[in-house]
Order: sequence, then C-alpha cells, then structure tokens
Amino acid sequence: MTDALTASLAAALQSARAGRDLSVSALAERSGVSRAMIAKIERGDVQPTAALLGRLTGALGMTLSELIAQAEERGAPGRIARRSDQSVWQDPETGYRRRAVSPGAGGPIELVEVELPPRVRIAYPADSYSFTHHQLWVLEGSLRFDEGDTTHRLGAGDCLQLGAPVPCAYENETDEPCRYLVALARRAV
Repeated sequence: MTDALTASLAAALQSARAGRDLSVSALAERSGVSRAMIAKIERGDVQPTAALLGRLTGALGMTLSELIAQAEERGAPGRIARRSDQSVWQDPETGYRRRAVSPGAGGPIELVEVELPPRVRIAYPADSYSFTHHQLWVLEGSLRFDEGDTTHRLGAGDCLQLGAPVPCAYENETDEPCRYLVALARRAV
C-alpha cells in the first residue's frame, strides 16, 4: 500500500466511524480491536492487515470494498468498472491482494477478486459477514475455507455459498497462489 493510500484509508476509516456517530471506544468494543490500534490506523501510523480491516468494517456495517473505494475516492455510479480503475489493496503482512471488480462500491452486489499467496491464512470474525450473503468461486489453485467448524476444500471451478455468519478463514495450503472471486450481496434488514 502506498503512503498516500495509507493516509486516505486512515481518513476514510475515521470518516466512516464519525459518520456512524461512534467514538473510538465504541468501535473498539464492537470490533474487538484496541482503541490504541484504531487510533494508530486513523493517524496513518500503521498499515492495517486484511483481518484487522475486516473486523473494523464489519463493526461499521460496511464492506472492505466500500472502505477502499472511499479511500481512493472511487465508487462513483457507473455501469462499467475498467480494470485500470478498479481498486486494488494488498495486505502488508501476508501479501493477500484484493481487487474490487464491481462498478461503484456499495451496490446491491459486489464482486471482489482475491489472490491468496501460498501458505497464507486470513481469518475473519462472524461480524464481518453478518450483513452480507457470500459466494466463493475458485478461479485458479485450491482454497481451504473454514466456516465455523466445517472445512471446505475447493478447487478451480468450485463455488461455495456461505451459510449463516460464523467465524471464517480462507487458507491456501499449497505452494502456488490461489485466485478466487467473492460475490457479496447485502442481507435484507
């Protein structure tokens, strides 16, 4: 992530929190992320990981795509998202990369392409998924997906519809990268 994107992501997170009238303490309580870490992220002192951002965006009731689009000032309405305009974010700790494929973040359906490096595991709490339906479609490689106590092993072409929100983990157990598409749709409130 570039320094400019770090600063923009910090501002977008702070704006999203303030827009929901949440204090740092309230967001910390909802997300399980310490107040000190939230403050560091909002100051742009640290580059948050995918798992950390998943916990924060879940507690804010927004997707990671929405936060990144706000940080990059993208997501304007439109029907085409050219590859060159799609937001790409890389986890500084694991190298996990996600591309927001859909035109405009926050629409009724979001498509996110993910490249999970070899031997990497990314875990998310149930709150990260509580407001969306998900389907995973493996494009290349293999993916282990732990959905609560259930483990799914998916290969290229396999598609999984997630069940009720539970803690989940995406894991690439192989020595080759895994690419998959996540389709998200907001749950009716």
